[in-house]
Amino acid sequence: MLELEVKYLELRLLSMKLKEPFTTSFGTEYVRDVVLVKVVGEGGEVGWGEVVASSGPWYSYETVVTAWHVIKDFIAPLMSSVGDLEPREYPKVVSRIRGHEMAKAGVEYALWDLKGRLEGRSLKELFGGVRDRVSVGVSVGIKGSIEELIKVVSKYVEEGYGRVKLKIKPGWDVGPVKAVKKEFPDVPLQVDANASYELSDLPVLKELDKLDLLMIEQPLHYKDLVGHAKLAKLLKTPICLDESVTSYREFITAYELGALSILNLKPGRVGGITESLRIHELSTYLGVPMWVGGMLETGIGRAFLVALATLPNVRYPSDISASSRYWGEGGDIVEPPWTLGPNSTIEVPKGSGIGVEVLEDRIDRLSRKKLLIKLKTN
Repeated sequence: MLELEVKYLELRLLSMKLKEPFTTSFGTEYVRDVVLVKVVGEGGEVGWGEVVASSGPWYSYETVVTAWHVIKDFIAPLMSSVGDLEPREYPKVVSRIRGHEMAKAGVEYALWDLKGRLEGRSLKELFGGVRDRVSVGVSVGIKGSIEELIKVVSKYVEEGYGRVKLKIKPGWDVGPVKAVKKEFPDVPLQVDANASYELSDLPVLKELDKLDLLMIEQPLHYKDLVGHAKLAKLLKTPICLDESVTSYREFITAYELGALSILNLKPGRVGGITESLRIHELSTYLGVPMWVGGMLETGIGRAFLVALATLPNVRYPSDISASSRYWGEGGDIVEPPWTLGPNSTIEVPKGSGIGVEVLEDRIDRLSRKKLLIKLKTN
């Protein structure tokens, strides 16, 4: 097992304009603020990671500001205190920090990339993946009208996406979903409420239950596991959890309560790759299928999603769309960009680490802030 000699940790804060606004029950994003993490090893080799926190505390209490602070003032000093380390040991090093899973994950990503580059192995190999292509779908935000929604879904279906996920919220649910189902009866469809409903909204959820959906994702409050367990008994459509599961322990609790049938695994949400692999192993044993969710990542963060989607128990198409889905003018910050292939799939890179080239010149142009931290290794 190779221990990494990390000499420097570098943080970058970027602002990247989205190709089109993305609206959920949390609000609308026009620009994606991104914290990138770069670690530099003893021989000058580098590894890249990405923090998936947003500019505001909507999906999570974490933001790009809190992540920068936690990495700079707490994670980096803890890394300095232990000297060399292996990515799987990193969670123990930062375990004194409660929460802040996205900040922790961003640094762990970079360590995994560095490990892969030094060993000449891809992330897929490091994680134990079994696929050369991963099945993907597209997530469609809330639109201003049903006509606009149909137009957007039609464009993605024509581009080759084989599964569509619709964001919903109270007042934008049954009507839009019925319209899409009618227009595209053969396209697998699921919905994501981002925790915007209550059990008192059961009549609406019962109407959605009639529409032969793949799943209903995170319908109730992210802390309401008991409510999800009750709802699961009242609907035939599988309940998928996202925000409710931020750790291995919470996955166990959700399973024991009967609060989910499917898990949306987001590595940034659960603290990184090591925790994700633990959850995957347990989900396999328990027979709970999963898929990999996205957080509007750049091409760096997307590499980790693709690699996780190669795991055996990822049984549904994952939210890992092509780079062109999100980034317009100037494009992504990796080369080659992620592209949609045959049968709604994305090819898994065979190169070492993340398997794509990071465009540091473009990152320099987009950077609003930069910090280099020297780690005092033993």
